[in-house]
Amino acid sequence: MAILSSASKFSNFGLLILRLGLGAMMIVHGFPKLIGGPEKWAAIGSAMTHMGISGYFALFGFLAAISEAIGGALIILGLAFRPACLMLIGTMIVAATMHLKSGDGIGTVSHAIELAFVFFGLFFVGPGRLSIDKG
Repeated sequence: MAILSSASKFSNFGLLILRLGLGAMMIVHGFPKLIGGPEKWAAIGSAMTHMGISGYFALFGFLAAISEAIGGALIILGLAFRPACLMLIGTMIVAATMHLKSGDGIGTVSHAIELAFVFFGLFFVGPGRLSIDKG
């Protein structure tokens, strides 16, 4: 029973570490996209062709950049945590689909798939007590 109580005791700290690491990496990954401007956004948004969408690429690219950069900051803070997770899940699904349909190997595709699963799990777990939302 002591193992269970100590696991519960440290679960909020574990979630904080997970949020800090994942959020920071999403910011690092998304910020260059965000400041890249409309040409960069259109290039990123062109991934939507793999989802059967053939327009508004700059808008979709901008939304992906916002999801990663701002979503990463929200994950760190634990603020609007579940909506941020949903946006990141969607972005990772589009990224995985684009890589799969482009013929990229599993080594490339797996990163987006893994992150989608992590954010999906976090959506249900919540940010924990050491957050602005307080789980």
